[in-house]
Amino acid sequence: MDTYLKVLQKEMRPAMGCTEPAASALAGAKAAQLLDGRPTSLEVVTSRDMVKNAMGVGLPNCSLKGIQAAVALGASGGDVDKGLSILSELSDEQIQHASSMPVSLAIDSEVPSLYIKVVAKNEGGTSVAVISGEHDRFSYLEQHGQVLLSLAVDACGSSLQEEDEQFMGGSSLSDLLAWVQQAPQEALTLVLEAKDTNMAIAQHALEHSYGLSVGRIAAEPIGKKPSSLSEAFSLASAMAAAASDARMAGCPLPVIINSGSGNQGITLTVPLAVVGSYLACSEEKLARALLLSQLVGLALTAKKNRLSALCGAFTAAIGTACGLVYLLDGTLVEMDRAFNTMVGNLTGIICDGAKMTCALKIYSCVEAANLACKLAFRGMSPGNESGIVGKTSKESMDFLSRISHEGMEETDKTILSIMLGKQA
Repeated sequence: MDTYLKVLQKEMRPAMGCTEPAASALAGAKAAQLLDGRPTSLEVVTSRDMVKNAMGVGLPNCSLKGIQAAVALGASGGDVDKGLSILSELSDEQIQHASSMPVSLAIDSEVPSLYIKVVAKNEGGTSVAVISGEHDRFSYLEQHGQVLLSLAVDACGSSLQEEDEQFMGGSSLSDLLAWVQQAPQEALTLVLEAKDTNMAIAQHALEHSYGLSVGRIAAEPIGKKPSSLSEAFSLASAMAAAASDARMAGCPLPVIINSGSGNQGITLTVPLAVVGSYLACSEEKLARALLLSQLVGLALTAKKNRLSALCGAFTAAIGTACGLVYLLDGTLVEMDRAFNTMVGNLTGIICDGAKMTCALKIYSCVEAANLACKLAFRGMSPGNESGIVGKTSKESMDFLSRISHEGMEETDKTILSIMLGKQA
């Protein structure tokens, strides 16, 4: 199968609620599944980034929050077969049992950023489930002392998937655009279905109050039908923020994710859907713009850690900017400009966990993408004399990778220290 298509099919999946709590619930459910009977206690060992991204976000269909609650919900009757949609249905009995479940939590500074280990115990024995590398990838399973599965914790599930990540990380904007222009119908259908799913939660959030109501308030002066391209750009930012408002508050509607993140999936689809509708683009043109944005988002994720101190909404919005240029009949030249403008503008935006203010960051990032697009068509973008901006988008990608891996490690530690300090 075509490698780009295979990567898209693997990465673009539905998730209910924030993906770090969903992964935590999945690990809890698997550990419980390996026991004879329900667990009476749970031990969780995880990375600082998993704790950070689960601390302040609402869980779907209940009032509980945090990684320990998510693990307990999974262990109290979660269906492993539902994958990252494991929190889509919760019974009252499941919530009640999870609320009283003893769950200890330890942070391990030596594990990868995407890592969670759950040890489940009852009078019948002990089981262990580890998810790492990807949000639904089990890398270690143990039942009553017998090892059932043992994979490298910091790699993807197979050598082929590792090759996928290397492939995406080595792809240039030119490579991505060349594939998008001849992509098969199967790929077009995939992104159009993702657009419909993510627009549903965005439209829902314009009519209901969630979190800070960033999107709902930002959309009020425009209404649902923009009368100019400028208004379409503004509504695009507002609706993307609205979808995040709802998702971060635990709205029980699914989102199609990108790079393991619902907020990134929203950022890469909703703005293009809004602008494409205003422009009355053909379905095929919108689909190819969506494909380009998705692939740019995945390529940037392959250059950095999936969970890091670099905000994922920012890197996703670079893909959004390229997709907007495509919708407006721009070429690779304009896309390269827009890419570098985004790098010159928002590279310092940090990730301080999943919570209601993610909607603020998405709004700001999509607004920046709108501006980058406008500047690109005027022939404007920063040159490589500007800070970390490269001569080309490919060089800027490499610089972003260095910022993520070399420059943000201590920042990430400081962020979590502040967040945990507030709970002391």
